[in-house]
Amino acid sequence: MAAVVVTPTAVENLDTLVRTLSLPRNTRDRVKASLRPLSRFPRLGAPLEARWADFRFVLGPWRWMLIVYVYDEATDRVAVVTIQDARSAIAATNPAR
Repeated sequence: MAAVVVTPTAVENLDTLVRTLSLPRNTRDRVKASLRPLSRFPRLGAPLEARWADFRFVLGPWRWMLIVYVYDEATDRVAVVTIQDARSAIAATNPAR
């Protein structure tokens, strides 16, 4: 089973989303639940393109929440690098990015 780690940047991103969007208190627990399958299926998420080509994403507890991660097969480690609002023009899934 792959180790799943959340980088400080991703934690900061999530904190910002919680604060600016007034997300519920249990948001962090919901995100953890969204990450659980990655330990067994680290390639579960869809691959990204362009500048994000080495990364994959899964949706968080809401369809607009992108959890962007990279899987290192050599170390069997999933690193969540950012958590973004997919509705944003600067989101990783925006084709213009």
